[in-house]
Amino acid sequence: MRMTFRWYGEDDPVSLAYIRQIPGMDGIVSAIYDVPVGEIWPLEKLQALKRRIEGAGLKFEVVESVPVHEDIKLGKPSRERLIANYQQSVRNCAAAGVKVICYNFMPVFDWTRTEMARPLPDGSNTLAFDTEVVEKIDPGEGIALPGWDASYRPDELKRVLAEYREIDEEKLWSNLEVFLKAVIPVAESCGVRMAMHPDDPPRPIFGLPRIIKNRDDYLRMVRTVDSPANAITLCSGSLGADPANDVEAMVREFGAIDRIAFAHLRNVSVNADGSFYESGHLSRDGSLDMARLVKAYHDVGFTGYFRPDHGRMIWGETGKPGYGLYDRALGAVYLNGLWEAIDKFGDARRS
Repeated sequence: MRMTFRWYGEDDPVSLAYIRQIPGMDGIVSAIYDVPVGEIWPLEKLQALKRRIEGAGLKFEVVESVPVHEDIKLGKPSRERLIANYQQSVRNCAAAGVKVICYNFMPVFDWTRTEMARPLPDGSNTLAFDTEVVEKIDPGEGIALPGWDASYRPDELKRVLAEYREIDEEKLWSNLEVFLKAVIPVAESCGVRMAMHPDDPPRPIFGLPRIIKNRDDYLRMVRTVDSPANAITLCSGSLGADPANDVEAMVREFGAIDRIAFAHLRNVSVNADGSFYESGHLSRDGSLDMARLVKAYHDVGFTGYFRPDHGRMIWGETGKPGYGLYDRALGAVYLNGLWEAIDKFGDARRS
């Protein structure tokens, strides 16, 4: 596996110099943050970002993410122009040396949490999702969640939510199919793998359809356009928020056919009602067996990119929730330790 770390650019309080010091760190996952959604990412901005990252001794081969405009998901007439723009952004990413583009097809909300800093018994704090809180929200009366970076004014949000009343899961699938059939051939032609991130959390919320929630959804997606460029970002934390998802089995199934281009490896502690919080990476801290997940990646011969994804805020660190330095660095070292142990000793106890 090739270890990477998410970096939010020059405004990120976590510096490239600090990221470079994490043992085993290979590359940076980043994006262009000052271009409006739907517009073309300029090649010169991508090249400047690449120079900045490579100047710090790291590689820039993964983008997370090139956002898909809402009009594409809604199937509006403007999608033809917006998809053409997206195709050009993919070409520009490839010209800058990018190999993988992580993206998602979630309506309106890229992710949902109800707490940005839930206190944990050890004194750290973390992101959390409370099912009861979400179920009490009436989208018609407005949505206000802590830490949610609202992309819409309240009146705009009501408008777009109203538009989605006409979009059920099958219609959203149809719109995704149009997108994939237009973008995947472009990605394949320029050596880029499009890596779909799952819904977060993997369930319908606020009456919106969600279509990348589980194994069956991913299987349908990769069969829609049968190409190695039509790949997966397998996020253990997002998928693991639904106890019905066997994340290890998904790693083995999709890894065996080389459809996992990017892996997000983090743990999550899940309650019976679907509420969850993001725990430390250690297996015993959450509901996922991280050692078994890493072994599954090893068993299928995964050679792609991974990152420790989110982390708790520990040791008094402040900053972007989930994206501090310290706990993500601990997670990266832990994951590398698991990989090295499996690589060197494997199934020695059974031999």
